[in-house]
Amino acid sequence: MAHHEQYILRVTAGSTYDTSRHEDVHVNSEKHVSISSAHIDARVTVRVKDFRGLPKGSPSTSPYFSTSQHPYDRYSISFSFTPKKHFAGDKLVFGNDFEHPIRDRLPPLFDKAFGIVKWWIDPGLDGDVYGDEPYLYGALLSSINVLRIGGKDEKGDDEDSAQEVNGNNIIVYEEGAEGDGEEVRDEHSIPAGSSQRQKHFLAEQHRKNFKFEAGREYKCDFFNPYLDFNEFALKIGYGLPAISILGHWDGQPLRTHSLRYVLKDRETNTELFVIIFQLIPTEEAKKQGAETPENKFKEVHGKPAKEESAGADDDELD
Repeated sequence: MAHHEQYILRVTAGSTYDTSRHEDVHVNSEKHVSISSAHIDARVTVRVKDFRGLPKGSPSTSPYFSTSQHPYDRYSISFSFTPKKHFAGDKLVFGNDFEHPIRDRLPPLFDKAFGIVKWWIDPGLDGDVYGDEPYLYGALLSSINVLRIGGKDEKGDDEDSAQEVNGNNIIVYEEGAEGDGEEVRDEHSIPAGSSQRQKHFLAEQHRKNFKFEAGREYKCDFFNPYLDFNEFALKIGYGLPAISILGHWDGQPLRTHSLRYVLKDRETNTELFVIIFQLIPTEEAKKQGAETPENKFKEVHGKPAKEESAGADDDELD
């Protein structure tokens, strides 16, 4: 059985599933990853509370989690995108998919947990986790926590979304619109509040009536307090224990496992951008210069931690 101390996280992002074309995401920093393709231009920012991972020196948290909107959230996938062609509102989805079956690795109670997630968190969630190519997608319009509609053919500007937290300026997207994006919300009778907008777009016809326009920027934030990336565990409460994937590992090398998020056009089955949270074995991560407790000790004291504590460890083992 694997334990969370045996691995750390690496997050990458790119325009396709091909990880050789991905960039490392600087988690918990305001340095976004820019993605450009024939389909969209996008910017991606990732925050993870209590982050342990690559690249070296990544902050363990972000001021984002100290804002009034996000004190209980465990992570955020924040992104903006400008389509280069129109996308149908009922075809653009965001969620997870896999290249291989995962049914043999799913822990007990997964069905029950998924039912609660669908009922309480995202009624629009659709998927098949037991198939040969498993997926869990939600329509972007009804699943994304924050949707901010920008002006048509206007250069994106995040200044209006900047907040000062403990002396740091960070970008926190909020529900709403900018420029003539207000007219779009009015035209489609989109409620002002996030939860009301999500409920509004649970109606299929409302999604079909909407289109993501070429040249218009859309700002989104996806977050919740339930998924802990540091343990790859789902913590949904309701009397259920935390459901950890690590506790049901099948013995394969950790490097083969990852959780993939994708913004996708289901009409053409085209990925628009992909973000991958990958488990890296701690020993391998050390070689890549990860900020592990052992590496930090060596950096400060000039010698490995085991040399400092070998005697105490031996005493404990006797």
